This record gives sequence, C-alpha cells and structure tokens, in this order.
Amino acid sequence: MRAIQVTEFGGPEVLVPAELDPPVAGRDQLLVEVSAAGVNFADTHRTDGSYRGGVTLPFVPGVEIVGRTTTGRRILAPILTTGGGYAEYAVAPKDRAVDVPDEVTDGQALALLIQGLTAWHVLRKSARMDCGDSVLVNAAAGGVGSLAIQLAKHFGAGRVVAAASTPAKRELALELGADVAVDNDLDGYVERVRRASDGGVDIVLDPTGGAATQAGLDCLADFGRLVNYGNAGREGRPPIDPSALAQRNLSVAGFWLVPAMNLPGMYEYPLTAMLDLTARKQLRPLVGAEYPLEEARRSHEDLLARRSTGKLILKP
Repeated sequence: MRAIQVTEFGGPEVLVPAELDPPVAGRDQLLVEVSAAGVNFADTHRTDGSYRGGVTLPFVPGVEIVGRTTTGRRILAPILTTGGGYAEYAVAPKDRAVDVPDEVTDGQALALLIQGLTAWHVLRKSARMDCGDSVLVNAAAGGVGSLAIQLAKHFGAGRVVAAASTPAKRELALELGADVAVDNDLDGYVERVRRASDGGVDIVLDPTGGAATQAGLDCLADFGRLVNYGNAGREGRPPIDPSALAQRNLSVAGFWLVPAMNLPGMYEYPLTAMLDLTARKQLRPLVGAEYPLEEARRSHEDLLARRSTGKLILKP
C-alpha cells in the first residue's frame, strides 16, 4: 500500500512516500480503507521528535481517519496508539469507531475528532464555562479556534473575542459568530483585548504557550480562567507564580486530549453530539486544504507557516 513513513526525526522533509505492507487488524480492531486522514499540529511534534510521550522510529504518522470497514461501515476513529493514518489502509480500535452521518463530509468529520473534542472539553471541563461568560479564543481561524467560537456561543457565552493574525482570518471569525475580532500580535494585544471585552474576559483559550500565555493571563478579569492546550509557538513554558494568580483570583489549567478520551463521557457523547449538530447545519467545521497523500510534506509546511485555515486533510 502507499503510505508516508518517517525514518528519522526532523521537519516536513522527513515525510517520505513509501510502499508498505497493509496492516493486519487484531481481534479488537477494524481494518479501514482510509478515505481521508487528518493533519494536526501534534503530527509535526511527532515527526520532529518533540511529542509528549515519545514516538518510536520508523512510523507512519496520522492519528485520525475516516474510511470504510470491510463490512462497508463509514466510520470516524482516532488511532492514537497505533498511528498509521497517512496511508491507504489503517487499523482502528473497534470501541472508538463512530458512524459518520451521510450529511457530514470526510473533512468535517475529521475536524470534529481531535480539534472538536479539544474545543468542547477546554470550554466545558477545563474552563468550566458558565452561561454568560466572556471567552477569548486565540488562533480563532484554526481548527480548534473556529469550533471553539461556535461552541462557546452554543453553550451560552455572553461575549466571544476572537484573536487572529490577518484581516481575512478575523473576518472569518466574525462570520462564525465572534462578537469582535482583534489582531493577535503581542504588541498591544492585552490593551486590544481589554477594550474589546470591557476590561477583561472570564476565559482565555491558549494554544500557543510561551509569551502568549502571560499575555493571556493579563487579559483575564478577576476570577478568570486560562486554559493552555498546546505549544504552537514552540517556546519554553512560562513560570506560573501562584501568589501572583491569587492577587486577582485567577486559575490556570492545562488540557491534553489523549488521557481525557479514556474517561467516562469524554469521547462518544460529545463527538456524536457535534456530528449531529453538523449534520443539521448548526455547527460549521472548517475544512481547509486537501492534499494528495504524496504531498504530506507540503501539508506540514503550510501548517507550520500558518498558511492554513480550518482542517487540513490528506486523501490517499
């Protein structure tokens, strides 16, 4: 079968097309003919060797797939343990396979798996969002951010402030339901957010880390909550001083989807709910560029260069 194999850690250049034997499904697995595989920021960390938990060489990247089983079911599934999504065939755990409604495209389904679940849980579980809370969504035109805007509104947010890097991305955030959009350049960022939110927001969603985390803390109102769920900026983790947080009763949380998915109620219910909302056109997952499998390298280059909007997918 055609696949992308990584034999050494590095940048997008290590994503090399290869011919490999198809995987064999175990007793608790399904063999899936992949119709589309999702591309994630975490994939870039796996290929450069910086992924939390580590990766063993050689490997086929890709941890989310849509495709058909041998019985014809059209399923969406995470393959976090085995990987292997950048290929014509992959194996998926039976207990994680979720049927995809006909009204939902491959790209939309993939946008809901990792990005959608992340957006749902950072709002509901980590930030403990209440009806009426104001929310700052950073990277608002990205996979998580674009869904977080819509879900925050669906959950009853009082005001959603979107931060993005270009006028086009900020306009998209407004189309998705944000009340106001601001430039995410750190120079003057805190002042722009505070003006847009009447002095500060209740919740900050932070996928970047580094200096952006500290800036996010400065955007919070009293008793505000910041949730970090990534290190897209590839900076060092900023030190957090609990006594400084106590001055305004602030809270900081971290979120990682991988362990959360194993907890009761954290996987099938929210994913099925979002698929249903999408099928009924009440949720709009953004699908960005589609790449042939052999152009996996270009997909990572575009992702890292912030040239993408919405979900990037590979088509075997």
